[in-house]
Amino acid sequence: MSTLQNALTLTIDGTPDFGSEVLKSLYRLTGRSTVELRQAIGRGEPVYSASLFGADHIDVVPRLERTVDYLTRSGIPFTLHELHDGERAEISLETMNGIIGPGADHA
Repeated sequence: MSTLQNALTLTIDGTPDFGSEVLKSLYRLTGRSTVELRQAIGRGEPVYSASLFGADHIDVVPRLERTVDYLTRSGIPFTLHELHDGERAEISLETMNGIIGPGADHA
């Protein structure tokens, strides 16, 4: 995931040891295996990255939105970042929504 130049990324805050139900939910949302998810969480790396450009944009943005919704509803803290030309900056949920399009209905 680190090779992306323009993307939105989502990182779980801290290093929680989630049970299987949370990991299964994250697997269904992100498409990453539970092993990959555990490793990313343990290392403080993004659990999901959505490329801002390219053919898969239409698929990855809805996954990002659903993952954000799940984590918010579950009370699991997370941080969003924007990667722009390789530079990483923390962003708010409002900024994310502005980037992917106001009123976007990707789900």
